[in-house]
Formats: sequence, C-alpha cells, structure tokens
Amino acid sequence: MNDGMTDTSERSIILSDQKSGPAGDQAPVISMIGTKAMLFEAPGAFTMAHQRRIWALIEAAESRSDVQELIPGVTNLMLVFKMPPKDPEQIAAWLRHAWDTLPERHIKGRLFEIGVQYGGGLGEDLQRVADHAGLTPEEVISIHHGNEYTVCAIGSAPGFGYLHGLDPRIATPRKSVPSLHMLAGTVTIGGMQAGISALTGPNGWNSIGFTEITLFDPMKEPPALFAIGDRIRFYPESIVL
Repeated sequence: MNDGMTDTSERSIILSDQKSGPAGDQAPVISMIGTKAMLFEAPGAFTMAHQRRIWALIEAAESRSDVQELIPGVTNLMLVFKMPPKDPEQIAAWLRHAWDTLPERHIKGRLFEIGVQYGGGLGEDLQRVADHAGLTPEEVISIHHGNEYTVCAIGSAPGFGYLHGLDPRIATPRKSVPSLHMLAGTVTIGGMQAGISALTGPNGWNSIGFTEITLFDPMKEPPALFAIGDRIRFYPESIVL
C-alpha cells in the first residue's frame, strides 16, 4: 500500500512471489526505485500487526551500514542507500527473512489530546460523511472522537500523520474533486484513515473539523510534532451544524 509518499515511476520488482512464508501470509513485494532506493511493501490489506512488523524492519534496517535514510509508510518501507547496491537480490532476501522472523515492534508513543471545532466552514464535508454513513452529523462527531488513534507513519506532506483507529462506520472515500485550499489543521477522513492536514493546499480528504494545533514547524527540532507510535484522542471544542 503506497499512499503517494514515493515516486515509483522508475520501479523494477526484484522479489515478489505468492508463497506463504513462516508468518503464514503472502510474500511481500520488494522493488528497486531508480538505482539507490528499495521499496518493501507488506502483503495484503492494512493491519496494525503488519504496521508493527514494518516498525520492526525499521529498527533492523537502522543497523545496516549501507543505508542512508529510511522512509516508513503505511505498510511499506523505503530504504535509500548511500551507493547503488551491488546485489539488490541479497538485500531483498535479507528484508524478506527479517519480515518472516522478527516479532512485532510495539512503540509506546506519547498521547495527544486534541480539541476540534467540528463542522462549519472548515469542516464542510461533515454532512457528506454523514450521508455516506447513513448517520447524523452528531453521530459522526461522537464516533470520531470516541476512538483512540495511532500514528502509523509520517508522510505525503511534512508532518502529516496517517492515523489508524477510524471506526469503519464513518469511513468515507476521498473526494473525486479535491479541495484546492484546505487549511493546515483541518481534521479529515480519507477512506479508512483519519488525519489532520499539516500544510495548507489541495487535499482530497473529507474535512469534518479544524484544530489550532501546528503539526509542522521547520524552526523546531524535530520539525514534525507527531512520531510513529504516538496516540491521538480528539474531543469537541465546538460544533457548528
């Protein structure tokens, strides 16, 4: 599952078989992106168990001397190498073995409690989400802030956190025509994921509210507020229907 975080236009698959591994699932897809990057994609649909195994891969890959940067995504991991690897197949085999044998990595992140101004002009898609779910806007709000969310990955825009934990009852497809100027701080739903816009700009996710929190500040270290494993709880500051 690649959520637009990586340009895969120069992609060549080097390891992709359909045999089940020791973990009892299908094999991952491992591809070269250009000459210096390798993309590992977990098999099957998203689960938190798969995401925790991606986190375990991150920890294992951090010890490799040939790796310059690691870019985790939602059930995927990109390895950027210092030099073009001489034997990509060997690295792919190492990744597959690590995937099959490493235990899930549980990260106990920080807990953020975030106030949301639900509805109104900055949550203009609240009714759309309600209509899709067959619920009232009030019910959507109650369901949205009733769950705890986990930051699975940071990406698509600096500081943006992909949040797992959305109740399937309010999962809503992304809009076919994106909003051209969605403000940073907009609380959103896109498919089965929740989020908060980190930067102002075009966005196809459904806006249901707004928060004053700043997710990305280039003058701070680290510049992103969230990290993988952090937990989010929303609460209503105001509701405008």
